[in-house]
Amino acid sequence: MIKHIVMWKLKDEAEGADRATNARKMKELLDACADIVPGILKLEVALADPALEATYDVVLYSEFADKAALDAYQVHPQHAALKPFFAAVREGRQCMDYEVQ
Repeated sequence: MIKHIVMWKLKDEAEGADRATNARKMKELLDACADIVPGILKLEVALADPALEATYDVVLYSEFADKAALDAYQVHPQHAALKPFFAAVREGRQCMDYEVQ
């Protein structure tokens, strides 16, 4: 199984919207990708809670059956279509993929 975790720090304003609005839009777009390819075992998107410590605004936690499923997700047209918006609104991005037995 492959775990795929991505975190985004967003700009205060971008694409005509504030940080909170863009974070909600990112969550909505990512949630819609939950079953776009076979092999997605789990896809969870969370937004930073102002009451809790957080250095990033949006986090994606996902699990894939194998690397082939992750690769299919990465190039799927629905997922690829998100990338220009995400690039426009993000200040920073961190990602880690790792395999677990």
